[in-house]
Amino acid sequence: MRIGELAKNTGFQVETLRYYEKQGLLTPVSRTQAGYREYDEESLKQLHFIRQAKMVGFSLSEICELLALRVERDQHSCGDVKSIAEQKIKKIDVKINELNRMRKALHKITDACCGGSEPATSCTILNALEDANSLIER
Repeated sequence: MRIGELAKNTGFQVETLRYYEKQGLLTPVSRTQAGYREYDEESLKQLHFIRQAKMVGFSLSEICELLALRVERDQHSCGDVKSIAEQKIKKIDVKINELNRMRKALHKITDACCGGSEPATSCTILNALEDANSLIER
């Protein structure tokens, strides 16, 4: 199938598929005499794999690594794959902690704001953002 049909079958944009090709995530099986890229069922499976990996938060570089493991399954262990997934979980946990810290800080400064119609010259939110030490956790 050509790239347009592949895009239609996977829900990806043609530009995204070309980008994936440049990044080494997708390889056309062949080209027609007219120079059109040709893809097969394996390309379709690979794109579904990429979509699923993106849905659980893997970056394109991590997906590239997972695709390499997928292609060379007989040369790698389940532990190799699990290690990548566990590293991703750790990164997600760090991100969750950062987001919780930001949420707590935002609650702190918004709770202190009256939210009234007074001029913002004495707005506690603006003042807190200007004060370099006001949001540092102690």
